[in-house]
Amino acid sequence: MKIILLQDVKTLGKKGDTIEVNDGYARNYIIPKKIGVEATNANINDLKLQKANQAKVEKEQFENAKALGEKIESISIVVPIKVGEGGKAFGAVTGKEIAKALKDQHGLDIDKKKIALSDSLKSVGSFDVPIKLHTKVTAALKVHVEPEK
Repeated sequence: MKIILLQDVKTLGKKGDTIEVNDGYARNYIIPKKIGVEATNANINDLKLQKANQAKVEKEQFENAKALGEKIESISIVVPIKVGEGGKAFGAVTGKEIAKALKDQHGLDIDKKKIALSDSLKSVGSFDVPIKLHTKVTAALKVHVEPEK
C-alpha cells in the first residue's frame, strides 16, 4: 500500500514522502496513529499544493532576509562600554546589547540569538559582527565600541 507520511519517521522517511509499506502495517499502525495517509489521488494533489505553498513561503522568507541583510550591511551602530584607566574595558559587549542598540538606533528588531558572536567584544574599536538572518543569508553589522562618557 502506498502511504504519504504526515511527519518524519526515523525508519520510513521524511514528512511528505510517498512510501510503499505492507497493508497491515499501514492499516493497523500508520493510519490510526496519524503518521500517514493513504496515497489516493486527492491526497497526492493536496501534497503537491502544500509543497508548492511551502516553496513559495520559503522563497518569500529568503527574499525578506536578503533585503534585511542589505539594510543591515549599510548601517552601523555605536555601543558604549565602561572603560578604566589605560583604556581597559570593564565587562564586554554581548549579543543582547548589540540587539538592543540596533533596535534603539535604527528600529530593527533582531533576535539576540541570530547575532553570531564567536566571543563577546572586550575592547574599544570597530568590529564586523555576523548576523544569521536565514540559513543562506548572513549579514555583517558594523559595531563601534566606544568608551562610555
